[in-house]
Amino acid sequence: MLNWKHIMDFTVNGNPKPDRRVEKSEVEWKNQLTPEQYRITRLKGTEAPHSGALCSTHDAGIYSCICCDTKLFDSTIKYESKSGWPSFTQPIKENAIKYKKDTSYGMIRVEVMCNTCDAHLGHIFPDGPEPSGLRYCVNSESIKIEKIND
Repeated sequence: MLNWKHIMDFTVNGNPKPDRRVEKSEVEWKNQLTPEQYRITRLKGTEAPHSGALCSTHDAGIYSCICCDTKLFDSTIKYESKSGWPSFTQPIKENAIKYKKDTSYGMIRVEVMCNTCDAHLGHIFPDGPEPSGLRYCVNSESIKIEKIND
């Protein structure tokens, strides 16, 4: 199970190697994504809090990257953080997420990206529930859910 120390180690010493890489030109990304998905995933944007379609979704399923279909999060580790964005406590696999120190907007944060295609997903914070204490704060526009029917 990842914890904040692991995340800090990744930002300093490098990220785990992804299972595969997906690289496309900006034109290819623009043709594939909606303008809002492109703004968030490729230009490191964010959606307004409480506006994302997946913020209050609690269906069983797997959340994947909107850009490359890499599986990122399982619905069993999604929780209601009241932050205004979908929140998760762990990635589906250690090497699914890439971590980068982010000093934009005059603060220090850790950006989370898809480790396969470098899509901006959101940020991670050390204020999540136990046992990991992590809160992956993710934009709805950067992910999609493949629902599991019970």
